[in-house]
Amino acid sequence: MKHLTLIAAGFSALIAAPALAGGVGEPAEPPVTVAPSAPMAPDNNWTGFSVGAQLGYGDVSTNAAGVGGDDALLGLRAYYDYDFGNFILGGGIQYDYADIDLGGGITADSVGRLGLRAGVDLGQNWLYGTAGFAQAQTSGGGIGDSDGWFAGAGYEVFVAQDITVGAEVLYHEFDDFDAAGVDADATTGAISVNFRF
Repeated sequence: MKHLTLIAAGFSALIAAPALAGGVGEPAEPPVTVAPSAPMAPDNNWTGFSVGAQLGYGDVSTNAAGVGGDDALLGLRAYYDYDFGNFILGGGIQYDYADIDLGGGITADSVGRLGLRAGVDLGQNWLYGTAGFAQAQTSGGGIGDSDGWFAGAGYEVFVAQDITVGAEVLYHEFDDFDAAGVDADATTGAISVNFRF
């Protein structure tokens, strides 16, 4: 009996020894690594109103001898655009103050525009064509003011969540001046900064 007790004690010690020494257990699972998520792209939905300021340059020519000129333009703009997904349609107004010396005592004072624009939604930016009604106002020389039309192209891009910058080139024709027989055309280029809401 004494031998059985010693054998049992020895066998128990053999079984317990690995457990006391830390044992051979299951290997620890490696830590799970979670990749950082990519930052969310801004929501560049073009639907809504925008107001902005623009700085440009205008070149005016007429069919009246010696009447024409070019100079800087400074203006304001307001639009409403609707984003259909891949296509954007909008409409708005622009007003440019001018002080272009056309010669013969005539000055081009301003040009106002009311028009539509439509183009391709490229996400953060868009390209568009634009056209509509234009009115030119002059002073001095007796040629007066004229209604007309404009057409051109533009580009606009988000630079912050609610701020865009744009560029636009427009061609204008005017043939309804108070002085009969006077026709004019003008090309303008402008850059703009716009707040969208």
